[in-house]
Amino acid sequence: MRKLLLLGFCISLFVPTAMQAQYLRSSYFMEGSSTRMQLNPASQPKRGYVNLPVIGSLTAEVSSNSLGIQDVIDIFDSDGEFYNNDKFYNRLKGMNELNISLNTDVISFGFYKGKSFWSFNVGARVDVDATIPKTMFEYLRAVDVENFNWEGQQAFNIQNEKLRLNSYIEVGAGYSRAINERLTIGGKAKLLLGAGNINLKINQLYISAKEAGIDSELQLKADAYLEASAKGLDLEEENGYITNLDYNNFGISGYGAGFDLGASYQVMKNLTFSAAILDLGFISWGKSSTQIAESNKNTIINKDNYGDSSEVLDFELYGLQKKENKSRTTSLSPTMVLGGEYGLLDNKLGLGLLSTTRFGQLKTYSELTLSANYRPNTLINASLSYSMIQGGETFGIAFKVGPLMLGTDYMYFGNNSKHVNAFIGLSIPLGKKSSD
Repeated sequence: MRKLLLLGFCISLFVPTAMQAQYLRSSYFMEGSSTRMQLNPASQPKRGYVNLPVIGSLTAEVSSNSLGIQDVIDIFDSDGEFYNNDKFYNRLKGMNELNISLNTDVISFGFYKGKSFWSFNVGARVDVDATIPKTMFEYLRAVDVENFNWEGQQAFNIQNEKLRLNSYIEVGAGYSRAINERLTIGGKAKLLLGAGNINLKINQLYISAKEAGIDSELQLKADAYLEASAKGLDLEEENGYITNLDYNNFGISGYGAGFDLGASYQVMKNLTFSAAILDLGFISWGKSSTQIAESNKNTIINKDNYGDSSEVLDFELYGLQKKENKSRTTSLSPTMVLGGEYGLLDNKLGLGLLSTTRFGQLKTYSELTLSANYRPNTLINASLSYSMIQGGETFGIAFKVGPLMLGTDYMYFGNNSKHVNAFIGLSIPLGKKSSD
């Protein structure tokens, strides 16, 4: 896979700032934590806060429907030989999905004013979604590109390989208010400054060898489309075709807006329901920062112009040619949140059920989380969770002791873990404790 495209491009935007995954679901019912507001802007913490830069909120998350964490690392680190590993190959599904979500709050604080709670943040986010068909790995295993030699199968029909990357800076202001003793509502408005967006679709890549051997010719058909918006992102060309993407600068190339909306309602003394919709928004990318390329390739090629690349994302095969640049608008990936909790022992213990559905650009992801939450006071909060996710189930844990909070929704159970995240936060209490 293009290491500079997926790894270097993502990290170079935000290092050395902290990286925080989308949400820590295990914190949703932790009343002493400010992190829960990320999942529902109506969820007021017990008191105000100021998050420390970098270590105030630090998380990373990787998930896949087929590959373990070590497999993902091997894709980035290896020189292309990982796909020849039989154990790796046997773990693949017909369509392999990968999601990486990273973000940071460089500035983040909140405070009470009467019955209202105000919050502000300046942060950044990167979302990467990819789908890779198993036929692409079959092709890589069968073809010795350096010697232009095919073993066994002489035709490959690779379809629906996709890559989407979205990165932006967020400047947000949140507000929540208790309407009465039962109902609390909240919302957050966000100014979005687009750092980069890539949308690559390989609808079909058909490769057929007329003859096997060193003197073979290939028939190559490609149906692909690329939209890329970013300052400093260049499409490298050779003989009129795109051969690579090169990123060498950081800048703002798009502007947009987003909204979070939430509510919480206490049905009875011990039972509370809540709901939220997050990341409703868009980013408009300027024409001067946007590049478009489309394939129109149905030709016979030989060893001399076949190239020497053997990567999952191989631009030399797509036949992409530059088209006229134009402005474009992209949407965020909204998340719907539904929660319910029953309190016990004077609300010091809570049993919660949380449903989250993320409407991704490539696929919709759903998760159901059961949790037991212990909160004897504002200084100590703890949560144990069990999540049922697409492709399996996992355990999580989170605890807060004073200003320090640690947590994970997906415990690490070795290199074959398909979902992993971890959270560390450090904040300074601000103002007086709110009245219950």
